[in-house]
Amino acid sequence: MASSMIGHFFPGLGFFLIGLWHLFNHIKLHVQNSKSFTIHPWFPAPKIRYLELLLVMIGSSYHMSAELFRHYRFDPDGTIPSPYLRNFEHASIGITFIIYSSSAIVLDFVAAKAKYGLTQLLAAVALGQQLLMFRLHSADHAGLEGQYHLFLQILTLVSTATSLMAIGFPKSFILGFSRSLCIIFLGVWLMATGVMLWTPGFIPKGCSLLWDEGHQEARCHDDESLHRAKALINIEFSWYLIAIMIFSVSFYLFLVDAYGDKVKNLSWGKKEEKGEEHDLGL
Repeated sequence: MASSMIGHFFPGLGFFLIGLWHLFNHIKLHVQNSKSFTIHPWFPAPKIRYLELLLVMIGSSYHMSAELFRHYRFDPDGTIPSPYLRNFEHASIGITFIIYSSSAIVLDFVAAKAKYGLTQLLAAVALGQQLLMFRLHSADHAGLEGQYHLFLQILTLVSTATSLMAIGFPKSFILGFSRSLCIIFLGVWLMATGVMLWTPGFIPKGCSLLWDEGHQEARCHDDESLHRAKALINIEFSWYLIAIMIFSVSFYLFLVDAYGDKVKNLSWGKKEEKGEEHDLGL
């Protein structure tokens, strides 16, 4: 498996699992007690409270180490070789997520009064830096890779925006739901990028994998092949979006059916009246 595929697939898998974990918990919280719902930047695990944050820290540390030490080589004059600038950019993303996860643990452990807002802000900063790295990448993101990274930028932008909005609207279920879905979609698209760009059998007709400065890149042989390949990527993104829309509604309905009976027993001992106005979580 090519290193570029690994570098996209496993971080994407991490985003997907964390987004799914957040979606599950946000829906469950809202179904069980919509009146006290609050968007969480992270969720404690049943036996290991900081498991989510520890996994983020471990995964980011491995990604950073792989980028800096597996691929990195100095030039004879001690400067960073141009082909390896992208590795430093990828490692910088890992560092910000390490800072986010470790700071979230400390803020929760000391029970800081501003821990909620600060944790959401740090998460937004980490996602924002990832957006900047995708946008201002030293690599020539042209052609197929550029099209995949364009959609990555859109998903990262929305994830960053929803993280910032959660600071001002912490009680909005729809916002928490949307943020979780964005993280899921970001993970799915990162995995798709790794698989589709570095698996020879998935390279579109008229394009091929070529080596350039120590990295494999998908290149199209003429403009017609490039336009066709970009159109296929657009269709692929649309189909993933449709699939995630169907999944999100189905998952919500499944959890409502699984936990909905618990809504009658609220934490303060009151029962919902049949004529009570529905809380939309806005």
